[in-house]
Amino acid sequence: MSILEVNGVSKSFEDEKIITDVSLKLNEGEIVALLGMSGSGKTTLFNAVAGLTTPDSGEIMLNGESIVGVPGKVSYMLQKDLLLPYKNILDNVALPLVIRGEKKNDARKKAAELFSQFGLEGTEHKYPFQISGGMKQRAALLRTYLFSEKVALLDEPFSALDMLTKASVHEWYLDIMDKIRLSTLYITHDIDEAILLSDRIYLLTGKPASITKEIVIDEKKPRNKDFRLTEKFLDYKREIISCLDAQC
Repeated sequence: MSILEVNGVSKSFEDEKIITDVSLKLNEGEIVALLGMSGSGKTTLFNAVAGLTTPDSGEIMLNGESIVGVPGKVSYMLQKDLLLPYKNILDNVALPLVIRGEKKNDARKKAAELFSQFGLEGTEHKYPFQISGGMKQRAALLRTYLFSEKVALLDEPFSALDMLTKASVHEWYLDIMDKIRLSTLYITHDIDEAILLSDRIYLLTGKPASITKEIVIDEKKPRNKDFRLTEKFLDYKREIISCLDAQC
């Protein structure tokens, strides 16, 4: 069942068309990757879905209702964790609840109940500079989840992590997403990451950009650590690289 649908969305800036006739869907509980070259319009599309900009044409539907130009309906996690340095981790995570009008103590209690599930126990009263990059991303994802438990947009959420930390966070991410079932659309430039984490991958190519291919990753999750070493994984990778090179 589709929870989010983007139908025929186009967007221009200063008479230059950035994306054209983009259509995609996100089903409940899915992790879907949006993959494309730098500057292909992925963030432009996300800003429209998040209600931060209004598309020139097209429709964006959340649970059957239009959210065009309406911010705050889906959560949006940017590339950087954007944790406030002067707030401890608990207060950083609870911030969306406070903004929505909940009392600070109630917001803290609700957020604290999820710290163990997100592997953040023991960090509640620490400050961002006192925890690792991987833990910051966990905190940022929990904050995103508390903003909206339905749909999340993640803009390159793991790109700032080193290779070993990223591998560990990927494993954790698949496990936590299997538990919380947060429907997620995320941007990445990392082909391996897209294949490893996603149920489906949309390729955004061309200028102006449009969705030129949808690839279904037919592999049960959570995926075995050795999946990326299999011939099946390499076949997906060859297909994606070939399409990106050909701008298919």
